[in-house]
Amino acid sequence: MNTLQALLPWLAQIPFLLIALAGVVGAAQVLFTRDDAFTAADRLSKWAWAGILIGSAFAAAMNLMFLSWVGIVMIGLYWFDVRPQIRNILNGNYGW
Repeated sequence: MNTLQALLPWLAQIPFLLIALAGVVGAAQVLFTRDDAFTAADRLSKWAWAGILIGSAFAAAMNLMFLSWVGIVMIGLYWFDVRPQIRNILNGNYGW
């Protein structure tokens, strides 16, 4: 039972590290995306999103109390709202 108690804090950190990795991958994708795609999507600039994702990944990886949850929400916002819209614009899908 002592081994399990010693491993539990490390196991609880795994989801935060995976989300932080998603933030770093998202930031890399943002850096390789054209600047005008963010303007066309009426979103924050490319560099603002890169900064948000890097900062959010850092907060999630360090498991900072409130900031990690804000970072998780921002990483989710990028992956489930911003990225699909940017991808549609770059692919020429402008439909409603």
